[in-house]
Amino acid sequence: MSDNTELMAQARDRVGKGAARELRRNKMVPAVIYGDKKPPLSIALPYKDLFLRISSGGFMTTVVTIDLDGEKHRVLPKDFQLDVVRDFPLHVDFLRVSKKTIVTVEIPVQFINEEECPGLKAGGVLNIVRHTVECNSPADSIPDALVVDLSLYELGDSINISAITLPDGVEPTITDRDFTIATIASPAGLKSEDDDEASGEEEAVEGEDQAAEDGEKTE
Repeated sequence: MSDNTELMAQARDRVGKGAARELRRNKMVPAVIYGDKKPPLSIALPYKDLFLRISSGGFMTTVVTIDLDGEKHRVLPKDFQLDVVRDFPLHVDFLRVSKKTIVTVEIPVQFINEEECPGLKAGGVLNIVRHTVECNSPADSIPDALVVDLSLYELGDSINISAITLPDGVEPTITDRDFTIATIASPAGLKSEDDDEASGEEEAVEGEDQAAEDGEKTE
């Protein structure tokens, strides 16, 4: 479940590219708070605090309390921009949330017990189809990850969304099918051997059928 982080902020009197560049020179990051049918707030956050929070992981699924001149705002990060060269934050968008707010978020998938997976022990390969799953979730109870216990899966098994236990109130945005999260795939060499054996069996069956037909014609 997402924990709550607090960040200190200051109000921005000026907006625009020039004002944003000046903020960054002063080791501050421009940001905006919007939503909940209230006017947007232009704020600035300390670069160091924000960078550490983003780097620690789970930033996009963690409710944040922003202290703006003593007034607390509960928000969820919705987007952030990073410098393409130096990889530091340039701007952040925050959405106001309440206990009743339902948000759409990308939740990472976590695979555990790989060393105990029968399929992997047999030489299989974990083929991850989705590293994240888009879900609707109450803002106060966004799971840190969707956990898949690989100790339950054999070679050739598919792991679908129905196999994952979701917290109350959390549901995938895709509801019309039981989509695949990952598979325990056979390695290429094993697939080739299996295909050759299957092909040989098919040829043997076809040969037997042909022999039976020839026998019938002779009679």
